[in-house]
Amino acid sequence: MEDVVKFIFGIAGNVIALFLFLSPVPTFWRIIRRRSTEDFSGVPYNMTLLNCLLSAWYGLPFVSPNNMLVSTINGAGAAIEAVYVVIFLVFASSRRTRLRMLGLASAVAAVFAAVALVSMLALHTEKRKLLCGIAATVCSICMYGSPLSIMRLVVKTKSVEYMPFLLSLAVFLCGTSWFVYGLLGRDPFVAIPNGCGSFLGAVQLILYAIYRNSGASKQAGAGKQHDGGDDDDVEMASDVKGSNKVAHDVEHAGREDLVV
Repeated sequence: MEDVVKFIFGIAGNVIALFLFLSPVPTFWRIIRRRSTEDFSGVPYNMTLLNCLLSAWYGLPFVSPNNMLVSTINGAGAAIEAVYVVIFLVFASSRRTRLRMLGLASAVAAVFAAVALVSMLALHTEKRKLLCGIAATVCSICMYGSPLSIMRLVVKTKSVEYMPFLLSLAVFLCGTSWFVYGLLGRDPFVAIPNGCGSFLGAVQLILYAIYRNSGASKQAGAGKQHDGGDDDDVEMASDVKGSNKVAHDVEHAGREDLVV
């Protein structure tokens, strides 16, 4: 019975994680349409690619038995992230951006190759699982921790405009599914990072519940103050500049995330 429940949570984790991996598609459709990466950063996609590669490797039977569902979704995620990286390289807005992305992609390949080769050639059984598990866990925690910048901005601006509810919910459900999967499989290298992800997803949902009406209240208050002349025009222009700055800051913060 425990194995059946574990399998169900693993399948749920696969489905939700796939949604998270595909969530940047509108961004890349924009890049392809405009034939430029503009000011978007490719760092999150390289980091997520590394996380997927390490996690997929960890889930293979000769590293950690009975974790194929970990390998399937992370293998799919690695393929998706690799496509994102290639698109970034093809449509890089400048030669400097392309070289930086090429350097990051090379570093990702080197780190993964080093972990894979050392685990296969120098280590066996439990030591192999330990090395690959620690590498995957550290990378996963870093990836799950990246939305902290968005959460800080939500508290600062008292607005959830740049923290979509469905994405926060998906992060929570994905982290929770894999956390339970790890617990049932008695696998700390799956349970620990996804427990962190579940906790951070829950915090995002709590922040959403607290601040979801704040943005509407601010807009209503701003509408009541529309009776000024030139002074009001100057003030409105200042507000627009401030809003644009917030949007720009959030965009850069969001690029350092990858909620999958």
